[in-house]
Amino acid sequence: MLEHAAAAGFPTVGRDAGGVLRLLARLVDARDVFEFGSGFGYSASWFARGMGTGRVVLTEYDDEELALARDFLDGTYDVEFAFESGDAMAAFERYDGPFDVVLLDHEGARYAPALARVRSKLRPGGVVVADNVATGPVDTETLVAMLSEDDYADPPTRDASWDVDTTTEGIGVYLDLVRSDPGFETTLLPVGEGLAVSVRVE
Repeated sequence: MLEHAAAAGFPTVGRDAGGVLRLLARLVDARDVFEFGSGFGYSASWFARGMGTGRVVLTEYDDEELALARDFLDGTYDVEFAFESGDAMAAFERYDGPFDVVLLDHEGARYAPALARVRSKLRPGGVVVADNVATGPVDTETLVAMLSEDDYADPPTRDASWDVDTTTEGIGVYLDLVRSDPGFETTLLPVGEGLAVSVRVE
């Protein structure tokens, strides 16, 4: 799969972050995982390695990538894979949950709206993993400055003070939201392009 990613120039979470996904699946004894953004199934393969049985729901706009995911994953693991074409937010509404792990790996500007939907379908002790929160498509220096502002959560102050791309702003809004939410305990892991791991504590 990494060979395909390198040849196609397609970004993946990478081996180190993949290992974290596998570990998290094992730690929470995951049986139901949902991915907001799956590409050709690389991250799903890591979740599957950490699960005995269960289900991973993949979502992807690009039908060709989703077809590749089927080719790579079907029959390879003991896990059931569900392949959802189109918008991940719409696909999520078709599932009742509760989910054990949810991966956010779609547009950074949509992380915060996704979290609002995920919360009610994530079991207590379940985990939300947000990818690309430190490097990659994010302006890291600006993001750090934004998160150091006590009043960053106030949209008028933010809009007046920062001229940033929508991805960096979206990641900043998400991190500000999830870190201040008493229902989650969050830590940032410097692996891959940065993972924010949030455990639902209530």
